[in-house]
Amino acid sequence: MAKSIIIIGGGVIGLSCAYYLQKEGHNVTVIDKSNLTSGASYINAGYITPSHIVPLSAPGMISKGIKWMFNTGSPFYVKPRLDKDFLKWSWHFKKSATEKKVEKALPVIKDINVFSKELYQDIKNSTDFNFNYDKKGLLMCYQTEKAGEEEWATGKKAIQLGLKVENLTKKEVKSIEPNVDFNIKGAVYYHSDAHMTPHLFMQELKTYLKQNGVVILEGEEVLDVNLSLAQIKSITTRNKIINGDEFVLATGSWSQDFAKKIGIKIPVQAGKGYSINVAKETNITVPAILMEAKVAVTPMQGFTRFAGTMEIAGINHHINTKRVDAIAKAGESYYNNLTISDNEKQNAKCGLRPCSPDGLPYIGKSINCVNLTVATGHAMMGWSLGPATGKLVSEIISDKKTSLNLNPFSVDRFY
Repeated sequence: MAKSIIIIGGGVIGLSCAYYLQKEGHNVTVIDKSNLTSGASYINAGYITPSHIVPLSAPGMISKGIKWMFNTGSPFYVKPRLDKDFLKWSWHFKKSATEKKVEKALPVIKDINVFSKELYQDIKNSTDFNFNYDKKGLLMCYQTEKAGEEEWATGKKAIQLGLKVENLTKKEVKSIEPNVDFNIKGAVYYHSDAHMTPHLFMQELKTYLKQNGVVILEGEEVLDVNLSLAQIKSITTRNKIINGDEFVLATGSWSQDFAKKIGIKIPVQAGKGYSINVAKETNITVPAILMEAKVAVTPMQGFTRFAGTMEIAGINHHINTKRVDAIAKAGESYYNNLTISDNEKQNAKCGLRPCSPDGLPYIGKSINCVNLTVATGHAMMGWSLGPATGKLVSEIISDKKTSLNLNPFSVDRFY
């Protein structure tokens, strides 16, 4: 039976939910306070990442975070602040950063990433889209033996989970990227990964949705929720009251504040990331992560993107030039003959990624609201997990058996 679905949030998660819900025959409206042209869904590295099996809450991240806390140019920066939500999130993060919990999360993260990659391929195979979808894998490039050994340990775990991974010497990397002059010792090569150009896919997806009856309301900020007996009756924006049968919360880093309005507790902190687009020819054809610097490098349509950093400092869009400079410096350090200009650095963009304490997204319903489905908390895997999340949300709302076990993604798991 067709339902009236209101999706709050128009990033890759929200639009992916809209895509699968409209395919199920529902009447879908997407609401977003922006004009749907900026944010993390547009400036990310464009990775589809079965390789990213280790959550952010890995053992050792707390000690690294403390060490880097006083360095605003570090790859992972946490701004200490006396904020109740931040302190609660930090406590849950600490409890999640154990070997046992991370080991349990590895197959869960791998399975949802592989599922999402297959769904991207299905979307690409349809006649509705024309976006580039390149399956060239991912090089985890390292300059020190220590970083190489750490990544190869992760690579061996990925092999046990069924992924194809190789440990390459610099010479072997050169055979994959013959026109690139690397300054590295070697790389761990994940064959499983793919990449895209985010803003082009988002443009195509928005066009497709509009052509297929999805209503997209831009510049509409949700101000209030009309709740009765654990059920949302309507939402109020600056300009209108909107009714619906089912609601989807896909507002990324802003999800926690909305959830509070209806008595749902979902710990989320905004993790700011930056990206620099280099328009000139770099000869880079295979995506890479520069291990020690935690910088992602992606060849896209018409440019190469250098992206990175995880800055947990609340919701703000301030561009920290030290962090931009650190990304550029890393690119120039790993790729000989690469120069990133001052103009390219000045045009750097940032986006906020919603981070859960344990590195797993929230997908599903809370016991506190019968007609709200939550889809948030994807951290650095939001782009990768868009289709998987959208498909799962459509299955939940359409009362179908879900493609994956949703227990690890429980909305209420911290309370």
